[in-house]
Amino acid sequence: MRCLIIIFIFIEALILQVHAINFAKTNGTNFVANNKPFYLNGFNAYWMMYMAADPSTRVKVTSAFQQASKYGINVARTWAFRDGPEDRSLQTSPGSYNEAMFKGLDFVISEAKRNGIYMILSLVNNFGDYGGRPRYVEWARERGQNLTSDDDFYTNPLVKQFYKNHIKTVLMRTNTVTGMAYKDDPTIFSWELINEPRSNDISGVPIQDWIEEMSSYLKSIDSNHLLEIGLEGFYGDSKKQFNAYAYLVGTDFISNNQLPNIDFATIHLYPETWMPNSSEEEQSAFVDKWIQSHVEDSGSVLKKPLVVGEFGKSFKNPGYSLENRNKYFQKIYDAIFTSVRSGGPFCGGLFWQLLAQGIDNLGDGYEIILEDSPSTAAIIAQQSQKLSSML
Repeated sequence: MRCLIIIFIFIEALILQVHAINFAKTNGTNFVANNKPFYLNGFNAYWMMYMAADPSTRVKVTSAFQQASKYGINVARTWAFRDGPEDRSLQTSPGSYNEAMFKGLDFVISEAKRNGIYMILSLVNNFGDYGGRPRYVEWARERGQNLTSDDDFYTNPLVKQFYKNHIKTVLMRTNTVTGMAYKDDPTIFSWELINEPRSNDISGVPIQDWIEEMSSYLKSIDSNHLLEIGLEGFYGDSKKQFNAYAYLVGTDFISNNQLPNIDFATIHLYPETWMPNSSEEEQSAFVDKWIQSHVEDSGSVLKKPLVVGEFGKSFKNPGYSLENRNKYFQKIYDAIFTSVRSGGPFCGGLFWQLLAQGIDNLGDGYEIILEDSPSTAAIIAQQSQKLSSML
């Protein structure tokens, strides 16, 4: 009996070692996976858990991953939140979860693994879409807290505890398909604290303190996975001249990402939204400057990898054309490859957003259906090939 116990312990330790080898890690300003450099060519698909929660529409998730894998895409970012009480919410109220939705997320992760694609899972939204920061504040108000602003999300003890409880619930979840706890699953590339955090307090103190507290808490549960914030890349007051129209949104790319538990930096790119009255030429110049500034800061100041977590072109915006979208994708991809080729920190990008055929109602103007967009799909595939050539 004792020998059997020793054997089981040895096997368990061996399994954990295998998992540890497969976890994505950082090495200076680069990523490593399976003992090789890793460069991200990915997509966003916020809708995956929602569609996977219904067995009749799960095939859309499978189809999206199969198509993505066909074009060499290796990472996907999706929501690990949907805050109630609406239909198909994941967290219907603080600490109460819809098991059907959680099983949908289980399925998403298992399908990603089956297709050799890593996942970035975002834990809450800054905005009110699908609950987000406003819903957490509302929940606290319902429980007697005197809150006056959605910014109380970052400072109110009860709200912060609600969010910590969500972190713990997701990380400790055992996948009903794979049998593996999320915190132990190397299919997950990284966690994201919050999609596009913003605050009316432009001092940056509330968000900085919140990131420090939440990143420490998350890492206390799960030290295996990478962690990023979900930043758009806006600087604080000291470098606000680099922001579109000198926006100040309560975040600071440098100080936020310097925190020790943050493993890599992210930027988003929506010049047509951030600079609505500007010309195509002005937007293009901004993109070049935005990328250059963040690449330099990631390499020389942060000394961490940089990823563009969202970028795209919407057909709903004036001046849109397929040709312009393809040129924009090529521009972003060229900047990534130039950095990769020189050993720089700009290690990948994820376009917004991928759809499967037959779910056009989930589109927002930025969507790409690979089977229906051969010219764009070819550019994406070419980027996958170029990045693979650097391994």
